[in-house]
Amino acid sequence: MTTTAVRPETSGAATRSARRPQLRGERSRAASFGLHGVLGVAAFIAAFPVAWILYISLGPGEFDYQHASRILGKATLSNYSYVIHHTGFTTWLMNSVIVGLGTMLVGVLIAASAGYAVSRMRFPGHGTLMYSFLLTQMFPVAVLMVPLYKIMASLGLLDTYGGLILIYCTTAVPYSAWLLKGYFDTIPVEIDEAGQIDGLTPFGTFWRLIVPLAKPGLSVAAFYTFITAWGEVAYASHFMLSEGKYTLSVGLQTYISQFNSQWNYMAATSVLIAIPAAIVFYLVQKHLVAGLTAGGTKG
Repeated sequence: MTTTAVRPETSGAATRSARRPQLRGERSRAASFGLHGVLGVAAFIAAFPVAWILYISLGPGEFDYQHASRILGKATLSNYSYVIHHTGFTTWLMNSVIVGLGTMLVGVLIAASAGYAVSRMRFPGHGTLMYSFLLTQMFPVAVLMVPLYKIMASLGLLDTYGGLILIYCTTAVPYSAWLLKGYFDTIPVEIDEAGQIDGLTPFGTFWRLIVPLAKPGLSVAAFYTFITAWGEVAYASHFMLSEGKYTLSVGLQTYISQFNSQWNYMAATSVLIAIPAAIVFYLVQKHLVAGLTAGGTKG
């Protein structure tokens, strides 16, 4: 019988290979498994409500949500057909689009102007302007409802698109101004100086040089202002008085009465409401990360 001796240097190399030191930033298998497990649970928690509403919307019966296991065998799109053709959904949709796009355009214009002015210019009240924006965010909707209602009534803006857009801008502009101010701070001042040398006015410098460079930040601000108007309920339900001016979030409440709640139609309408918001998110998602993190990378 022949035996083969293991060479000492070979055994030592195998031991060193098995005990390879962990590189910096490299995770062990257990840590990687735990991280992916946590991320999987978080993704499930985020996606489950959306998937559940979508599933409930396929049940044709008013009380099918109470027996969800029965929906799969009789799933149908009849709820969507009813909502689109036999309710005021199309009117609500157009009203929401008008208010949402109007809030996005007006809000981003005001926020970008304010953020650029604070980032580049020095004027009386410069140090307190941005903090006054934050101060307006301290008051809950219930406190602001009555004074805003009186102001809108005295200006004749109740039950108008313009009035509701202005109300939403009071909520969206302060945050967007802070966001864009941080983004403008990351753009070198030398670009403004080059524009002035070329004969551009301050507005021309802002519009022709700064705005193209600030697209990621502007995209985030546009997305935020649009979502603020798209899903808001309290102001819209109190300031839009006629049924022809209802937005989607207000129209959704018409499915609930004192004695009845049409959950199947509510679920279908909720899914339809989410589609435009998802489209806007898809259009700006490539800029979201850059726009949200740019303000923290200066220096």
